[in-house]
Order: sequence, then structure tokens, then C-alpha cells
Amino acid sequence: MANIIAIIWDFDKTLIKGYMQDPIFKEYGVDAKVFWDEVNELPETYKISQGVKVNPDTIYLNHFINYAKRGKFPGLNNAKLREFGKKQDFYPGVPEIFKETKNAINNSVYKEYDIRVEHYIVSTGMAEIIRGSKVAEYVDGIWGCEFIETGEGDEKIIGEIGYTLDSTTKTRALFEINKGVGKQDGIDVNMRVPEEYRRVHFINMVYVADGPSDIPAFSIVNKNGGATFAVYPAGNYHAMEQVEQLRKDGRINMFAEADYSSGKTACMWLCSKTKEFAERIREEERAKIAQLAKPPRHLI
Repeated sequence: MANIIAIIWDFDKTLIKGYMQDPIFKEYGVDAKVFWDEVNELPETYKISQGVKVNPDTIYLNHFINYAKRGKFPGLNNAKLREFGKKQDFYPGVPEIFKETKNAINNSVYKEYDIRVEHYIVSTGMAEIIRGSKVAEYVDGIWGCEFIETGEGDEKIIGEIGYTLDSTTKTRALFEINKGVGKQDGIDVNMRVPEEYRRVHFINMVYVADGPSDIPAFSIVNKNGGATFAVYPAGNYHAMEQVEQLRKDGRINMFAEADYSSGKTACMWLCSKTKEFAERIREEERAKIAQLAKPPRHLI
């Protein structure tokens, strides 16, 4: 299974222009800044009032549940979250970039060795929103935060947290992709799987994201020989400086404006890197066959 190239995407500010929750705030007339300011205060509030530590990356999920229970997000359930997926504002070139990268190696020299591209989304956002968006049909797997619903029938709302992903546990998702969790029966992320049997080798991964919160994932991919790419919104000087610092620090290989249209830097680099990986895999496969094909010789 070593012939799969995986392009792994963050979501917020990587594929879309803002945060995936923005349409929720607009629908319910909630001030997004007020909501996020409240979220940012929660870790310190709970530390002082109860002496407990909370995860600042995922505490926002509790706040969404509290808003739903208090009627500020009336009727917000998983089905509704999927509907909000249809309202996401994607960067130019999305979802076409998913097809462009696959087409980059769509020729017989790579098909001969079953070299192919898969796309994955790994986000600290809400998985149901991503599943409801227009990119869902182009990806081979989605990792994100999940809610459990409470209530009955039409009264169901998000009531409990089912699964969380933060900037550090994103690396767990990378290992699940690496080992083939969900793709190969009986495989668990904690199982010891010899490198040669892993479904997607790290050296065949490209990780695409927008900033410092993805440093753990960038590091894992870089350390294991994969490729890393960051994007910033066109014209945003501060965001450009931020990803340039990531490049200087060796966190990423390359960055560009968040425009994946054909002919733009992001599209060209990702397609070029895909072809580079495919060519390396092809040469490795040819070398294996050449080694097997050597006939025995008489000893002199």
C-alpha cells in the first residue's frame, strides 16, 4: 500500500476564508466576536472558580452546547450543522484543486504501479459542517470534532461532546491515515504495524494548513520526509509574515496566497510536489522489479 500519496488539509482559513462557524452566528444573530471573547475567557474562569484545567482548543464546543441549551442556537443539531456546510465560503480553486492534483499524475507511467492521490481533512472544527460542504465528495476521510445529540425528534439539539481534536491530537489523525485506520479492517491507531505494511507512508504525505496551531502536524510530516505547505489570505501582510516565520523556522517547506486556481502558486506547487512524489515511488518500484528480475549466474 506504499503507492498512495495523501494530501492532508486543515479547513478553517486553509480551504475557507474564515471560520466554519461564521454562518451559524449569522443565522442566529449572534455576535461572533462576543462569542469568541467569552470562549477565550473560559480557561481562566474555570481555573479560578473551580481549580480545573480545560483545553483552550476545544472548550468552544462546550460553549456551543451551552448556547444551544439556553436557546441562543435553537434547534442546532447535527443535521443543521450539515446544512451550514453548504454555506461555507471557499477560497478560489476549491474544490478544483482536489481534481488538479489527481490529474497531475493521471498517466500510464504512474497507473502501472497503482500510484494514486487521496485527500483528507483534519480539523479542530466541526466534522458535520465539513461533511455537509461541497468538498466532502472529493475527500477520502474527515477528522473533526463531533457532537452527541440530546432530546427527542424535532427537539434534538447538540448536548454532549462525542469526539475532539486539537492542535496536538491532529497528529493522531496523521498516524491513523498512516496506518490505514478505517480503510483496512482490524487496524487500530495503537496497533504495532510494521512500516512496510502501513497504508500511507509519511514520506508520501503533503500537509496543508494556515498557521502556528498546526506546528505539531507540520513537525511530524517534516520529520518523516513528507512535505508541508502554508497559505495566507491575499493582501494580509500580518498573515504573510506569520507563515514566512514558519518557513524561516523550518516548520514548512513553502507558502503562498490562498488561491488554488490553476496557474497560481499554490496549485502549481501542490501539483509539482505530487508529481515529484509519484516519480520517486515509480523509481522505487522499478528498482524492486529490476532486483527481482536478475537471473542466477554460474559461478566462475
